[in-house]
Amino acid sequence: MKKWILGIAIMLGGAGYLGFLLAAGASLSGTVTDSQGSPLEGATVTAILDLGRPGQKDFKAVADKSGAYEIRNLAPGLYIVKAEWRGKVVFVRRDIRVAEGRAFRLDIQTTLVDDIPLIMEEREAMARPTVPPPGGIQGGVTGGVIGGVMTAYRTDMPAFNTEEYGRITDNAYLDALNNPLSTFSIDVDTASYANIRRFLKQNQWPPKDAVRVEEMVNYFDYGYPQPRGEHPFAVVTEVSAAPWNPAHKLVHIGLQGKLLESVPPSNLVFLLDVSGSMNSPEKLPLLKAAFKLLVGQLSPEDRISIVVYAGAAGLVLPATPGSKKEIILEAIDKLQAGGSTAGGAGIQLAYKTAQENFLKNGNNRIILATDGDFNVGVSSTGDLVRMIEEKRDQGIFLTILGFGMGNLKDGRMEQLADKGNGNYHYVDSLLEAKKVFINDLRGTLFTIAKDVKIQVEFNPAKVKAYRLVGYETRLLAKEDFANDAKDAGELGAGHTVTALYEVIPYGSKEAVPGIDPLKYQEARISPEAFRSKEMLTVKLRYKDPDGTASKLIERPLLDAAVALEKTSDDFRFAAAVAAFGMVLRDSEFKGKADLGQVIELAKGARGKDAFGYRAEFINLVEIASLIRDLRR
Repeated sequence: MKKWILGIAIMLGGAGYLGFLLAAGASLSGTVTDSQGSPLEGATVTAILDLGRPGQKDFKAVADKSGAYEIRNLAPGLYIVKAEWRGKVVFVRRDIRVAEGRAFRLDIQTTLVDDIPLIMEEREAMARPTVPPPGGIQGGVTGGVIGGVMTAYRTDMPAFNTEEYGRITDNAYLDALNNPLSTFSIDVDTASYANIRRFLKQNQWPPKDAVRVEEMVNYFDYGYPQPRGEHPFAVVTEVSAAPWNPAHKLVHIGLQGKLLESVPPSNLVFLLDVSGSMNSPEKLPLLKAAFKLLVGQLSPEDRISIVVYAGAAGLVLPATPGSKKEIILEAIDKLQAGGSTAGGAGIQLAYKTAQENFLKNGNNRIILATDGDFNVGVSSTGDLVRMIEEKRDQGIFLTILGFGMGNLKDGRMEQLADKGNGNYHYVDSLLEAKKVFINDLRGTLFTIAKDVKIQVEFNPAKVKAYRLVGYETRLLAKEDFANDAKDAGELGAGHTVTALYEVIPYGSKEAVPGIDPLKYQEARISPEAFRSKEMLTVKLRYKDPDGTASKLIERPLLDAAVALEKTSDDFRFAAAVAAFGMVLRDSEFKGKADLGQVIELAKGARGKDAFGYRAEFINLVEIASLIRDLRR
């Protein structure tokens, strides 16, 4: 059976980036040749504008006797480029955006070879879309292969993207008189922000459902004070005008987890995906580098085990003390990708290994690293969730790290980490691995409070209506707040958690959704509510890491008229991040928020920015602004 293997040589007139940014009215030219460099006269190269949309337009060119082709007068837009030879599609390239710039050259080289039928793992790996590394194509390095040549990609099979994101519907306004309580679980995940950064750095607008505003806001540290007294976290509140709608108020609620002077020993099981789908530079090689960073932070009292899964699951390193770093590093170095994905079987073995090495007074945790594809093993997601919940209740928590692109199962990974009393991060670079495993290590690994829930009671004499910004996947029923059997999020050592409410003040003439008048009872505001200066009361419940009964904290927030420019840097920066998320989602609640306003607000609220994360945020918003201009 004949198969096509494709090699691509990309020669850029200058520094390039993902999308081959071409000029309006520009040309795309190059040659189509076989493996010996002989021209393929008659090969057709097609640039398809806005595939599948009304007004779709194709631009074509046919290779001449020398194999040369040229497509002229390309209109601005998003293209798919394909090459055909003797009835076969021998090249497909997606996400090619035409914009201001210069003409580029794309040389396509093909080889026809005898081949045997593809086995499972080859189909799984080769069907992935051809995607350059984070940051795009720079200086002739593409797809992780140096020298400007990308080889061994099967192009007789359709390229496709199997990334999955759970549907998110923005929280709507609720009237405070009939809905005085707002209840939700905290969220310390940061995956959404890092994933959004990946899209923007590849000059792509992120999918709407990839944007979880609370994970964007909680990616950053805030200067909240350390807790004092019996509780493991401090609570801070602040209120001012909403930047995107000055007629509304923005309520800022912050939690600051206690820093630990010393930490207990850890029993960690690395559960690493080495299936065929991990065989790309931004997946297994980055995974290995990330876990080497973590190994460097181990103490002699820690114990590390490594379980891998592909076509089958296996224990490649039994529990090994942190003092033997060279043995652990050697085991990581030997990892290779290949085989189908048996995620469920790997998790079962990882939990078994963690249980066998359980530390009664220590930190017992599985760290799962994968591109998110669980297609073999435990029979259903429900069975997998039940197993994770059972082990969670036995004191073994689950942290998940996502890697790579084209196959990310974002919604499922978020769900599993949530059920496992852990956290979910997306690692798009070695710097992000450093943030997770070095800068934020104690927050990532050491839980100081579990099942942390927030319930806000609004005073209807001060608040006409409100909406929680983000946390759509973390909402709880009001009865869940005092129900200690109801699971909620965990807070790590030193972690901060921030939540924002947009409030329509009492007396506003703005129409908000309400309910029809009741027949048998009457909703009214008490005289005491009008006399009170309190806008709301924040109530929190949490359990100690090994506790079963929750503890209650209450903090009132007084109504205030603090000008936006007089608020803290943390207030304004969190507001900027939230506004950015709403713009990315094109939220109906974004008001007058735009990217220029986000940049201005964030620049004025950078603060100390020890690790440069806020500066990077401003840079990402500027990239988004350029991408949006190109999309118009």
